[in-house]
Amino acid sequence: MNRLVTFWEAVSDLPHRLHYVDVGPWRTRVLDLGEGDRVVVLANGTSGHIEAWTQNVRALVQAGYRVIGYDYPGHGYTTLTDHDLEIPEYESHLLGLLDALNLKRVHLAGESLGGWVAVKFAAHHSNRLLSVILSAPGGRVVGEQKVDKAQSVSKQAVTEPTFENVKKRLQVVIHDPQKITEELVRVRQAIYSRDPSGANMAHISVLRQPEQRWHNRVTDQDFAAIPVPALFVWTDHEPTGDASEGRRLAALIPQGEFLLVEGAAHWPQWEGAEVFNAAAVSFLDKQHRQS
Repeated sequence: MNRLVTFWEAVSDLPHRLHYVDVGPWRTRVLDLGEGDRVVVLANGTSGHIEAWTQNVRALVQAGYRVIGYDYPGHGYTTLTDHDLEIPEYESHLLGLLDALNLKRVHLAGESLGGWVAVKFAAHHSNRLLSVILSAPGGRVVGEQKVDKAQSVSKQAVTEPTFENVKKRLQVVIHDPQKITEELVRVRQAIYSRDPSGANMAHISVLRQPEQRWHNRVTDQDFAAIPVPALFVWTDHEPTGDASEGRRLAALIPQGEFLLVEGAAHWPQWEGAEVFNAAAVSFLDKQHRQS
């Protein structure tokens, strides 16, 4: 198994800036890596943060892309939320961030909730996108699913952010426990400690509630309506469907390509970083060759 790098190893010798951008009421943490006008924006999963892309940012920058990572409202080190957040607010925040950073059209890579946001954003703001990378995208209503364990373990991880509790939260999305680094756990401990009451976590977990999930859901029709090229990434241990389901969903996308990452669960960009990075760079390069 290739050694997983730390965040500092990934960015240390690259042009980078970690700063805050005001987007409406949200003081938004932003990582800006690399240079140039070929821009990839990275969107995280529920309760995620910029560091979820630690294993990917270097490969993208070295391939010639400027990379923008950011924390959603209520996530990471962006302002905590005092109200429930649903997909339209994440879309509005992303649009505001692109405007604040003067980014006209970008590639959008989203994992889990980020993929969910990307599908909806593509439908409503296709003029701001060149392509999307959907890494184990969330948002479908598929009945009982193991990933919903995240709700109870997330609450415990926030109200009691011990190393063990936070690691249990990560074990919901990462198949191989050997790929959960100490740094990743420590970063989440610090982030979760910002919300000792668990109120913020409840507000960002609302999309796991049946009624809210249904109103915000991603359907087959949504995948079929994606108007830009898309790389659809799935795994052989994805909690919401097997490999055949991933292929079926990818086939719905008019300009869709499919990648199966083996030995991974809900974080293919982390567990299968080498495969993911090679496919992502190849996909992005093709979009620019064809433009």
